Amino acid sequence: MPQASDARPAAALREAKQALRTSVLAARDALPPESRRRLSESIASRIAALPSYAAARTLLLTLPFRSEWDSRALARDVIASGRRLVLPRVDRDARVLALHAVADLDADVAPGYLGIPEPRAERPAVAAAEVDLVLVPGVAFDAEGRRLGYGGGFYDRLLPTLRPGAARVAGAFDEQVVDQVPAASHDERVALVATPTRVLAAPGR
Repeated sequence: MPQASDARPAAALREAKQALRTSVLAARDALPPESRRRLSESIASRIAALPSYAAARTLLLTLPFRSEWDSRALARDVIASGRRLVLPRVDRDARVLALHAVADLDADVAPGYLGIPEPRAERPAVAAAEVDLVLVPGVAFDAEGRRLGYGGGFYDRLLPTLRPGAARVAGAFDEQVVDQVPAASHDERVALVATPTRVLAAPGR
C-alpha cells in the first residue's frame, strides 16, 4: 500500500531534512572508531544473512566515507564468492551515478567526488538494469523505508532505473533510525534496513 508523503511546503520540508541530517550526522560522528568497527561487523552479518543477498549475482554497494558504517567486508565477500561487485561513480556533469564493476578493492578504487571511494573510470560499465541488489547509503531511515540522503539526489535518480525486482537494502547504525524521516513524494524508499540489533522490513516492500 502506498505510504503518505510529507505534506509540508517545500521550504519547510527542506529545513526539516537539514535539521535531521545535522543531528543524525552528529550522533554518527560521535561513535568511537572501535565501536563503529564492531557495529559495522554486526550490520554486515545481518545483510549477509538476507535471502536477497544470497540470491543476488550482481550487487551494487558503496564503500565507507567519513563515519559511515564499514561495508568493505561485504564487498570482499561478493568478490570472493565469484559474484559481480559494482560500485557507483559520480558523473558531475550529468549529476547521475555511473556504475562500474570492480574486481580489486585496492587496484580498482580511488578517491573521487568529495573524496568518496569510487571505481576508476576505466573499469567496465554496468547497466542499472543488471543489478540484483543495491546497498543504499543514507543519513537516516525509518521503519517505513523512508530515507534521508546527503542532499544530492543521486540515489533518488538512480533507484527508479533499476529493474523492479532489485532488492533495496540499507545498512545503518541504530542512531540513524528515527521515528519518521521527512519525505516528499519523489523520495525513493528502501525495503530493508539492517542495523547492529535488528532488520526493519518496510510494509508492502
